[in-house]
Amino acid sequence: MVGIHSIVAVAVAIIMLPLTAAQPFRYSTCAGGTYDDAATSTFKGNLELLAAALPGNASATPAGFAAGTVGAVPNQVSALALCRGDTDAPTCRECVAASLPGARRDCPGSKDVTVYQDACVVRFSDQRFLDFVGVNSPYAVSYWDADSLAVPEARFDAAVAALMSAAADRAVAAAAASSSARKKYFATAVMDFDAPYPRIYGLEQCVPDMSAAQCRSCLRNLVASIPGFLNGKPGGRSLGIWCNLRYSVRPFFNGSAMLHLSAPASAPAPTVVPSVDTPKAGAGAGRKRRAAVGVSAGVACLVVFILIFSAVAVIRFKGKVATKNDLFNTAALEKMARAKCMIFDFLTLQEATENFSEERKLGQGGFGIVYKGKLPDGQEIAVKKLLDSATGHGLLQLQNEVQVLATLQHKNLVRLHGFCVHRKEMMLVYEFIKNGSLDTFLFEDTRTGNKLSWDQQYNIIVGIAKGIMYLHHDSRIRIIHRDLKTNNILLDENADPKIADFGLARLLGDHTQTKTATVAGTYGYMAPEYAMHGSVSPKVDVFSFGVLVLEIVARRRNTSFDDCDNVKNLLSDVWNCWTKGMMSQMMDQNLEGYSRTQALRCIQIGLLCAQPDPDDRPDISSVVFMLTRDNMELQAPAQPAFFFGRDSTVVSQPYEQRVYVYDRSDVTVNEVTLTDPHPR
Repeated sequence: MVGIHSIVAVAVAIIMLPLTAAQPFRYSTCAGGTYDDAATSTFKGNLELLAAALPGNASATPAGFAAGTVGAVPNQVSALALCRGDTDAPTCRECVAASLPGARRDCPGSKDVTVYQDACVVRFSDQRFLDFVGVNSPYAVSYWDADSLAVPEARFDAAVAALMSAAADRAVAAAAASSSARKKYFATAVMDFDAPYPRIYGLEQCVPDMSAAQCRSCLRNLVASIPGFLNGKPGGRSLGIWCNLRYSVRPFFNGSAMLHLSAPASAPAPTVVPSVDTPKAGAGAGRKRRAAVGVSAGVACLVVFILIFSAVAVIRFKGKVATKNDLFNTAALEKMARAKCMIFDFLTLQEATENFSEERKLGQGGFGIVYKGKLPDGQEIAVKKLLDSATGHGLLQLQNEVQVLATLQHKNLVRLHGFCVHRKEMMLVYEFIKNGSLDTFLFEDTRTGNKLSWDQQYNIIVGIAKGIMYLHHDSRIRIIHRDLKTNNILLDENADPKIADFGLARLLGDHTQTKTATVAGTYGYMAPEYAMHGSVSPKVDVFSFGVLVLEIVARRRNTSFDDCDNVKNLLSDVWNCWTKGMMSQMMDQNLEGYSRTQALRCIQIGLLCAQPDPDDRPDISSVVFMLTRDNMELQAPAQPAFFFGRDSTVVSQPYEQRVYVYDRSDVTVNEVTLTDPHPR
């Protein structure tokens, strides 16, 4: 039986998109991990049990609200449904019932989805968010009508602020006057205005289990966010799980307005309802409230990107030359403003990571340090804090990574929750992946005690390939990662791989290749045509994938040093063993039978992906087919591209094949042609 839980919180946050009047309204936010969609999945069964109960439970109550939790961790599912206060029971039931199919279409396999529709809001999650009284989920949604405003903006915005402030008070007052045990926080209001808008209509609502003070705080935060999100818009809405509001110059609610306001004065001063997070004399209390809120509600994505753009402009003005391909052009900013981004409050991230303590540190890369954090509602996150020493490049990385990840949804890609810009500090907030990066499992298992089985290793290889195929073929725009390596592959609790770190990703659009003046990547994984000439195509990622496959099967880094400090190159060693028929010495000695055959097949695929000429490499869709079709015959690989350190001994190659010498100190690649016709 579905239990009913007490739920309260403050609605905040930010995802912005325009909405035309002709569009049916439905929007889904996807978060958390993914679940198995098989018929035997326990999580799926618990979710379907809740989905069957919620429509009837919500439509049967005067408040149009129901919530419940089913199952046990890790397959536990919590959910709530809140119908709009002016809907009848059949409409409420129909809206809630349509939410789960809508969630599956919008967020396939996601464990944490919120579906916003005209008549209801529904959320289900593997997080016990119903247990956290006074804490909101880390997002809300703001939409606006796409029409242009036909009256002076300042006067209209002031009227909307006054209307919505009055509606918030009325919603709280209506619940206070109710004798029902479950109070209905709901109000509709109308204000007389000027031609061509004779009236402005408004609606506000909270979940019924909130206290009056909590509902008022929730609504005031949304009202306070209007100047940041909806200024100059003839209609808009801010939708949270715990409360929501909507206004429009067109009538949209059922029945007569509960509150009727006269037209505002001819020249009103703009009115902004104070946010509950506004600092007061009691600074400590204010800090705690800000931490509870979790996400800034008063700043729009567009504003932040304009600030980022301005910062980059200053940096370039002081000595950097802008190019025609600058990521921070107007078109890019417009795309970024439409991204599903969430802006996190700095204090929340500071408290979530215990002030970015060393104990919370997960790792460090060239441009940032990653910390583990925990939000007030219990959700675990990973926060990448960009280094001050890399501010100029870090700004570019931040903009690029948000733009790429904000629109991507795939089980083998790490999910970006949002970001934070605080003074000169910049942070990206990701889902927390429990088991960390692949390199610790492959190369440090004796220290960590982690040991992957062959089945897990093969699943990781296939998962990485499928993630790359999504980037190259199935996402809205073709994306080249450019920095695929073992420490950019994260493993979840089931050892399923997730590709991370899109700071160097390149968007190709409809093109098949492009060039870059700046070559950036990681030694040993860069394709020769990219390292030498800056040529970027999907085959760049295929080359990196080939190196990854060989590292996974051999459980050895692509470059290492022997006791005499000589460079040992994995591609060289694998090819040498392959030509001599001695591949067994490169593989786990415990592999037998089918697993051994599968590992040899993976090595052959890895060599095919690491060919010097990009035209000789398969595309990633063919790679996935090779990996999942055991009966597919593979062609014999030619000699792969080799990389050596500058001080290493260059071994002659047959058939005038190119040998690429890589200088690790400055990411410069030199081409050397050797003509020795003798084999190794």
